[in-house]
Amino acid sequence: MLTGRAAVSPETAPDALAGFTVGVTATRRREEFCALLERRGARVVRAPAIRLVPLEEDAGLLAATREALSGPIDDVVITTGVGFRGWTAAAEGWGLSDDLAAHLSRARLLTRGPKARGAVRAAGLDDHWTAPAESCEEIKRHLLAQDLTGRRVAVQLHGEPLTGFVAELRAAGAEVVEVPVYRWLPYRDPSPLRRLISQTVTGTVDAVAFTSAPAVLAMLAAARAEGLEEALVAAFAGPVVAACVGQVTAGPLLDRGVPVVRPERPRLGALARVLARHLPEHGVTRLVAAGCELEIRGHAVAVDGGLRTLPPAPMAVLKRLAVKPGHVVARSELRTVLPGATSRDSAEHAVEMAVTRLRRALGRSGVVETVIKRGYRLACDRGAA
Repeated sequence: MLTGRAAVSPETAPDALAGFTVGVTATRRREEFCALLERRGARVVRAPAIRLVPLEEDAGLLAATREALSGPIDDVVITTGVGFRGWTAAAEGWGLSDDLAAHLSRARLLTRGPKARGAVRAAGLDDHWTAPAESCEEIKRHLLAQDLTGRRVAVQLHGEPLTGFVAELRAAGAEVVEVPVYRWLPYRDPSPLRRLISQTVTGTVDAVAFTSAPAVLAMLAAARAEGLEEALVAAFAGPVVAACVGQVTAGPLLDRGVPVVRPERPRLGALARVLARHLPEHGVTRLVAAGCELEIRGHAVAVDGGLRTLPPAPMAVLKRLAVKPGHVVARSELRTVLPGATSRDSAEHAVEMAVTRLRRALGRSGVVETVIKRGYRLACDRGAA
């Protein structure tokens, strides 16, 4: 364990994520979320996956708003506070503010959570019902428990279609108007996301955090374009943690059989706390070699409680040696985990240099032993970890 960790909650400890690298795909509130991770010691890779179409320029939202205002509205499903505020602001810009407010004041307003409810109340409107667990599924069940025949329901989308939700309401007899309050497009500069995909596939990041389902879909699509989609899914199913802010965000990954970690409540702070708990518990290898306590993290190792950041090649060697502590790993096998070496001779030299740099970085003699004509091993009992 790192020095001083015992007295501080792992959710708030400044070193909770030290030695770990987290990719962040968010666009909205990106810097706020990155600050939450960096405050806990994480190295953050910023790779925005999507961008928002400005509402006032979105012809689809204008058309949906006019359709909603073409007759009385019985129910309005409000999925996000920022989306609701954006809708009313866009309506004001189009000169439809008063008409929209009048329709909303006569409708039952069903909100997905406290943020959506707060936006409704801030607009001077009364909310009818709020989903206790902040899910669209709850709102759907609440509506389907009633007779929807002939009722007109407006559904404010949150960046992606709610296809099943809308289909079930229509099957129950409702007329549904879908309101695409904001629309996602790929981020203008795709290179950061491409780099994050490569880092995920090669395991040089420990986790990727998602705050919206469209960001998940955008990353999968970008990987598909590079021929790396299956490799990306395999990485998320293996060494790299996929962390999602909520159930809706996790949906595209769960559909692919990818395990995800997520907080009980969909909040950025809660997502940062989940990572601060999960990575130290599941992303760390602990062992004793040559009398030293080693705690191997994503890009760093704690030696007797002191954290030391390692370059990629020495870290790759250390992680491979730690797979079977005490067992000899041949130079030919270590060559396969090193980045950059192309020929056999250069790879042999790269292994020697990586081991030398690893020993220097650890600062303790005898931790990595040379077994003549065979390879290298960690100086610990076989199988001890």
